[in-house]
Amino acid sequence: MTTVPAAAQVLAILRYLARQAAPVPAAAISRDVGLPRSTTYHLLNTLAEDGFVVHLPEERRYGLGVSAFELGSGYARQAPFQRLARGPLTRLVDRTGHNAHLTVLHGREVLYVIEERAPGRPSLVTEVGVRLPAHLPASGRAMLALLPGPQLRALYPHPSAFVARTEAAGPRSLTALRGDLVATRRRGYALEEGEVTLGFSSVAAAARDHHGLPAAGIAVTYETGRLSADEQTRLADEVVRTARELTRRIAGSERS
Repeated sequence: MTTVPAAAQVLAILRYLARQAAPVPAAAISRDVGLPRSTTYHLLNTLAEDGFVVHLPEERRYGLGVSAFELGSGYARQAPFQRLARGPLTRLVDRTGHNAHLTVLHGREVLYVIEERAPGRPSLVTEVGVRLPAHLPASGRAMLALLPGPQLRALYPHPSAFVARTEAAGPRSLTALRGDLVATRRRGYALEEGEVTLGFSSVAAAARDHHGLPAAGIAVTYETGRLSADEQTRLADEVVRTARELTRRIAGSERS
């Protein structure tokens, strides 16, 4: 694929500004993005004219403008990620006959954004809009397993971050969680048994973004003890296959 240098530079500036906690000087943008200062000023002026960047003259700093906000609002309205994920999730349910759902990571929580229910299967707590502690559901662990170590430590700085929902509890310390995540990376998928709802288990895998970081968790939930070991393995294979399909659909990378 041919890259247009100016377009790549504009996108690099916008991404950089989006990561900052507050407006920043042009010199910092030039240094951190790796652009000549003259090029940086030229691009910032162009972006400011179209409202994607705002210049704060008294502070001599630049931040995101209203047009950038409109882009984000448009993304939320159109929900392209959910549209791209719906088909693979529906096909996963058709192939397995079990309920499936898609979550995204939000701090120490997962947010359920899609639920596909199989005919005749019971409803679960994992309805759209529900939030759960990320270290409990399989979809959360699948995503946590792809995070860099420092980010994981920042999310779980002390034992009080580890809450439980059921008697199954789940990991209660960063050491225990790390052990679970090591096993998840080794298998290629995450498992959970009764830690969200007693009597139900889940298997999940993560779809990745273009940096190889977790974009979403895809999980299938089934009644505990109803599947043989071979059936569980086949179910996990289907979940991993679906996560890889979604990774391709969002132009993600299998490598972190």
